[in-house]
Amino acid sequence: MKGLFIVFHGFAAHNGISKKIFYQCDALRRCGAELRLCSLEVGADGSHRRILDGETLENFGHGLRAKLKKRFSYRSVTDYIRREGVRFLYVRFDHNANPALIRWFAHLKKLGVRIVMEIPTFPYDPEYARASRKTKLVLSVDKCFRNALARQVDRIVTFSQYDTIFGRPTIRISNGIDFAHIPLKTNVNDTSNTVHLLGVADIHFWHGFDRVVAGLADYYRRPHEKEVIFHIVGGGSRFTVPELREQVREQGMEERVVLHGPLWGEALDRAFEEADLGIASLGRHRNGITHIKTLKNREYAARGIPFVYSENDSDFDAMPYVLKAPADESPIDIDALLHFLDGVDRDPAHIRASIEDTLSWDVQMRKVLDQIERLE
Repeated sequence: MKGLFIVFHGFAAHNGISKKIFYQCDALRRCGAELRLCSLEVGADGSHRRILDGETLENFGHGLRAKLKKRFSYRSVTDYIRREGVRFLYVRFDHNANPALIRWFAHLKKLGVRIVMEIPTFPYDPEYARASRKTKLVLSVDKCFRNALARQVDRIVTFSQYDTIFGRPTIRISNGIDFAHIPLKTNVNDTSNTVHLLGVADIHFWHGFDRVVAGLADYYRRPHEKEVIFHIVGGGSRFTVPELREQVREQGMEERVVLHGPLWGEALDRAFEEADLGIASLGRHRNGITHIKTLKNREYAARGIPFVYSENDSDFDAMPYVLKAPADESPIDIDALLHFLDGVDRDPAHIRASIEDTLSWDVQMRKVLDQIERLE
């Protein structure tokens, strides 16, 4: 079955979301779909383009007119769909509901094309609490049109517990892993004197890394037996990273909290080799989310390290290598982390093996393709 994976942005080689999309596409192909990836990019000459598997499908030119046209003109994609007999669209929603997109989806439905739309995080409105006025305006437009857009969609793919979203039935899946691209941690470190915590993220307020910093400040105010170092890897929002740096300075944690910035490749692998415990999301309650299946939880498990988080994730809540933190604003209890580490099986192969049969992208995208085939 021929399909198109549609995204409304470009890609960066080391970006986690970009990698996820590539892995999803590969998985759909392995499941039997004849799939191509359609995206947007700004060329080296500054031109705005619609791209199909690395080749230019349409060049919109330069300037404001080109910026608008790439967001609201889909004629080149429609022509491709008709010419090639594309049967389904997998659309990664970008909070970009608008009349032009609604009209396009409605037109494709008349052509018999099935449309499934992934909403990566739901609900997503609270993520905009600290956004700029311009970004909040984008959300306001989305709020006006997202229900009408959803009516043109056959299914909504979600990583949440919702059976329906915007009145449409969902396909509930988990974020997956392409195990071939995630190296397994090779050693179990000696933690008798020093413990290394590792948080990897495109850092936002809902990651709650500030709770770990506050917990470390409490830990070091009291007599303690071990050194605990928190390594933070990644860029982030224009608010959160500067606030973290200021918190580290105010609480005197400069020697115990290391902000590495973005790392990838061998440098990221070395960070995981040094790590003893992964720090996943500790602040999802801040944007109203109680149940979510984050990509980072799965990456920590695939790498083979135990980790801590505060939301509900049915794939991991009962795993012995997971510690659940309270979903509130309390500082993270560092002594509790150390006690947990002392008793947990930290064998990387054991941790990874627990998810290999269930959380591959092949398994997850097979669920999506099965639903699409039933719609035919």
